Amino acid sequence: MKFYDFKAKKMNQQEISMKDYEGKVLLIVNTASKCGLTPQFEELEELYKKYKDQGLEILGFPCNQFAKQDSGSNDEIHSFCQLNYGVTFTMFEKIDVNGSNAHPLYQYLKNQSKGILSKEIKWNFTKFLVDSKGNVIKRYAPIVKPSSIEEDIKKLLNN
Repeated sequence: MKFYDFKAKKMNQQEISMKDYEGKVLLIVNTASKCGLTPQFEELEELYKKYKDQGLEILGFPCNQFAKQDSGSNDEIHSFCQLNYGVTFTMFEKIDVNGSNAHPLYQYLKNQSKGILSKEIKWNFTKFLVDSKGNVIKRYAPIVKPSSIEEDIKKLLNN
């Protein structure tokens, strides 16, 4: 399978094909509302506002697999992100990123860009950069701030 063959459900239950993002540069992030890294939502939103008109999309996937730091409902998570961080980029339903119930998109992303020592996601806010042709370009550790990815995003947008 290729990246554009996958689908995921947005917070409003609408199923979206990744094919809808063809031609866009994507930053895909597994998020959590009650994590020490949660303030990264602010930088993610800043990047989105700065580059969305040039072809950047940020796709957020809440996950409760790490210390149960996103235990709320999809509606609660969506409200939290909007109220506290003004998130306007696309947020999808809560998913698993590891294990036998891992979302197929995340199984694909992990196989395309392995982390240090293994392909499993280690924590919230692991980021994947995907180019406009659907190629997974790079995986970033949770502690990597979104603002430090800006140069990589700009290079892809300018190709």
